[in-house]
Amino acid sequence: MELTHTGAERIRELVEKQRAFFASGKTLDISFRKEMLSRFNEGLRKWEKPLCEALWNDLHKSYEEAFMTEIGLVYSEIGEAWRKIGRWTRKRRVRTPLTVLPAHSAIIREPLGCTLIVAPWNYPVQLLLNPLVGAIAAGCTALLKPSPYVPEVSSVLGQFVSDTFPEEYVALVQGNRTVNAELFSHRYDLVFLTGSPSLGRIAMEAQAKYLTPLVLELGGKSPCIVDRDADLRTAARRIVWGKCLNSGQTCIAPDYLFVHETIREAFVKAFRNALSELYPDGTEHSDYYVHIVKDSAFDRLISYLGDGKILCGGKSDRAKRWIEPTLLSEVSPDAPVMQEEIFGPIFPMMTFRDRKEVIDFVNAREKPLAFYYFGNESDGWDVIGKTTSGGACINDTIMHIANGNIPFGGVGNSGMGSYHGERSLLAFSHERSVIASPRKWDVPFRYMPYRLFKTIKKMLLLGAK
Repeated sequence: MELTHTGAERIRELVEKQRAFFASGKTLDISFRKEMLSRFNEGLRKWEKPLCEALWNDLHKSYEEAFMTEIGLVYSEIGEAWRKIGRWTRKRRVRTPLTVLPAHSAIIREPLGCTLIVAPWNYPVQLLLNPLVGAIAAGCTALLKPSPYVPEVSSVLGQFVSDTFPEEYVALVQGNRTVNAELFSHRYDLVFLTGSPSLGRIAMEAQAKYLTPLVLELGGKSPCIVDRDADLRTAARRIVWGKCLNSGQTCIAPDYLFVHETIREAFVKAFRNALSELYPDGTEHSDYYVHIVKDSAFDRLISYLGDGKILCGGKSDRAKRWIEPTLLSEVSPDAPVMQEEIFGPIFPMMTFRDRKEVIDFVNAREKPLAFYYFGNESDGWDVIGKTTSGGACINDTIMHIANGNIPFGGVGNSGMGSYHGERSLLAFSHERSVIASPRKWDVPFRYMPYRLFKTIKKMLLLGAK
């Protein structure tokens, strides 16, 4: 299926329309935002089936996985925002220090304005629409750009958006890197981008001339450590699930394994058993195993199979873009499979003797988006305290993304900014500080020639203790 690329004039028209609509002040009204969230929810219900069918056609993603990892998460975000938007947006009074009295202080959350949301192909529904919840709740307009690598999903998303929202408020454009370049040439009040670090750099460079704030949800090589006292059956099952979800094409998929040398053979056996339990008939004909998105990605992944010894898996079919979940051993840290995010069902495994080896290895590389540790919880907290990542799980994988009460986002090369729940609204908002002073009651010490200076100095120094 071929998408029609949105032209430069049309993009310029939409940007101007949305800027004018935001300037009208209509999006500032909380009742308007709630109405749009309700319309969002109704539209998603109407288009849920076509979206799921498109996810199957583009990625071989089952309805169950599509709902759990994409559409269901959007429903949850919409519902929470609708219920809590009044509390999230109300003026908050904060303490005022003695030196500022008799004024009182408050923080108000105001929308940043006209925004651009760019989404990737791996979770094309969730990663486009979840940020949109934050934009609507905050009172922004949004121009949406899905990925051309999932053309059926992107086409249905375009129909959904045009059927649900007026284009001066929320609109969607289609296209490839040329369209991206045109989009990035315009000024926005926020760019929210999920994608690769290289695309993040392109967007950041293009928007630097406008000093536009960005939320970048990128990726990286997320380590997975299995320590000597891990529950191997549980660890293997959760690791295999996390790696096989979306066929490893997940920004927070465990990317490479560090297994304690004393449990290496036992873990490999547990890994094979977990694969057999989750896919008793294999993955090639399974309705619950996603295929690789495009031929070039398939070829790149297949090239990694020569970077180590295949312990299990290794089969593939290019015509179906299917690659069997594969565990590699005897992998050099300098091998190609260890240089870039794998984004597929290939799992390089290394061993360690002391946790410090793992800590030093992780800290010597770019900061990952996720970090996984299996073993005693206290040791997990110790390792987490000596490393850094966007998020982390102890004795699990992936699940930190499912809790809207904690932020989801990267750090360093894996991104900047965070969202989910209230933080989605915050991502699209400016927290404005306001001091309100009485009109007549005035305190003379702040005026020249600074009477009572010594007293004020003592008060400030006392507050610093």
